Parts: sequence; structure tokens; C-alpha cells
Amino acid sequence: MLTIYGVYRSRASRNYWMARELGIAFKSVPVIQARRVADPLAADAPINTKSPAFLAVNPMGLIPAIDDDGVVLTESLANNLYLARKYGGPLAPADIREEGLMGNWTMWAATEVEPHAVQIVLTYDYGNEETDEGKATIARCAKALGKVFARMETHLDGRDYLVGDRFTVADLNLAEVFRYTMSQKQLFARYPRVAAWLARCHDRSAFKAMMDVRLAEAE
Repeated sequence: MLTIYGVYRSRASRNYWMARELGIAFKSVPVIQARRVADPLAADAPINTKSPAFLAVNPMGLIPAIDDDGVVLTESLANNLYLARKYGGPLAPADIREEGLMGNWTMWAATEVEPHAVQIVLTYDYGNEETDEGKATIARCAKALGKVFARMETHLDGRDYLVGDRFTVADLNLAEVFRYTMSQKQLFARYPRVAAWLARCHDRSAFKAMMDVRLAEAE
């Protein structure tokens, strides 16, 4: 059975959404970020990213991680590429060409989108969005993301999805990264195809089910 390590309020949401899309059974181990625990090594502390039991799974101390019948993987986007490849179906690549494209879009999201998007999210998470430094960070990252949005807007001309004219793991992976940019409404207003694509991804029942659990978790 697939085991997913990580609370839903983390990048583990990507793997929980994927498992629901594939319709596969999974076990959830709610490893929480150590920064959210007063004393992560206390005897009564919840399992967290500094817990020895979790470090035995991922020595880097980061969530998520998955264990799929003994195959242990620790990178959220790569986890999904693996799950798609193993379990097949419409989310998976139909041939080597699609596999290359899905991998390319996923790596692009990790290198060109997420670094800027995460800085924006963290600025809001720490309540710094109204400070001078916070405003400068958001402005700088939003400017960098303009190029990203423009590329997506062009690619989505005449397409509903990224690869193969259907929802695939590439869309899921990118949608989870683009979700971090949702505070930047001016970007979505400038690039309506990107906005429509993300809305289509978020309208899926598996995404909604994942988000219901995520929103029910303690902040």
C-alpha cells in the first residue's frame, strides 16, 4: 500500500490529490513541520520533521515522502510522476513523447515558478505583506512570474490542458505550484487562459476532496 508522510497543509497535498485522482488506497502519516511544534523532540510531541521515526524515512527532514511497497521517494513532484507512471490511466504519459513533456513541465514548475511563488506565500504566512521589505519581495517575485504566466498563456492558446489535450500529472503538478500565486490577482487578470486552466484543475472532485481535508486541519 502507498504511504504518504506529511500533513495536508504542506507540499504533501500534491501527493494526496494525486492518490485521489488515481483512485488508489493510501495510508496517511500526518508528519507536521517541526517549526510548528514547541519542542519537536519532546516525548509527547506529535510526529514531525525532526522526529527520529520520520528521519529514518527522509534523512533530509522534509515533507512529503512516500513509501510505495518499499519504494521510498522524497520529492513531491517526482513522487507524482512516479505514481502516474506506475498506476497508469489518463493522468499518465501515453508514450515517450508525453513522458518527456510531462517531465519537462514539472521541472519547469520546480525551477522557474516555485522559487518565486514560495517567497510570496511565505511573505503572507509571516504577516509581512504590508512591510516595505514584504512589498518589495512580492513586487520582485510577481515581476519574475510575469514571464512564467506569459509562457503558459501562449501554450494554452487552443488547449485546455498542458499535454495530450487531457488533464494529466503535468497539470496537477503545475496547478499545485501555481496555487501559491493566487494572491497575485493582477497576473491572473492579465493572463485569462492561465486563470481558466487553474480553475478547471481546481474544479476536479479529487482536488476538492483533498482541499476539504486540508482546510479541516489545524493551522
